[in-house]
Amino acid sequence: MSGLRVSLVLVGVAALVLVVVPLQYILVKTGSAFGNRLPRLFHRLLARLLGFRVHVHGKMVKGRPLLLVSNHISWSDIILLSTAGDISFIAKSEVRNWPFFGSLAVLQRSVFVERERRGKTGEQASEIASRLAAGDVMVLFAEGTTSDGNRVLPFKTSLFGAASAAIRETGAEAVTVQPVAIAYTRLHGMPMGRYHRAVASWPGDVELLPHLRTILREGAFDVDIRFGEPMAVAAGTNRKELARIMERRVRAMLQTSLMGREMQSEA
Repeated sequence: MSGLRVSLVLVGVAALVLVVVPLQYILVKTGSAFGNRLPRLFHRLLARLLGFRVHVHGKMVKGRPLLLVSNHISWSDIILLSTAGDISFIAKSEVRNWPFFGSLAVLQRSVFVERERRGKTGEQASEIASRLAAGDVMVLFAEGTTSDGNRVLPFKTSLFGAASAAIRETGAEAVTVQPVAIAYTRLHGMPMGRYHRAVASWPGDVELLPHLRTILREGAFDVDIRFGEPMAVAAGTNRKELARIMERRVRAMLQTSLMGREMQSEA
């Protein structure tokens, strides 16, 4: 049955892509406002096809400019976070060249950054700031890489300067920064635990296609997305302190999701 499921899902994904991607390309090229909303519908359908059931806790704040700061576990985070709102991502430059996912990232108007080139940090932060100032909600995966899903890695601080840059460049009084935690909690209705969470996580040393096949074969994941307490960032806010605060809040929300699910299974 697993082989049949994979085949059916691939057919469904192909049909969805053939309909939505050309339409999104036209919307982006013409500057249509619907080009910001179509990705959310697309990813909701895609998540259902892949077998993800998303549980959202809290809400994305309405104020703009808004920078979301999230942990990062897998390529699927992009699909799942996109089901919760009209957002764009700050992605590593190599993502642009990935098959399929790179094209989706471009069509979702992602900002591609070179994290290792410190000399470009200011320029990249300025590009992100301009998008924030235009009202786009940007998502920063602050760990700079993917984790095993059981913990939050230390946040890298360089791109947090985009919040202050948006204030300087637009004259806004403040930028809202909101922490978001994503947690893969159940597989086929059973708590995953530390060992089985590796099925969902995609650390950098694992090849993409084998991991994608595993996701397609399993096809029954529960995922928590938690929106945490936002913070208003002023022009003088220290980006390193901001990163530490966001890291603590994301880590606490991740543990709430993981411990909560495991305690429910024991009750």
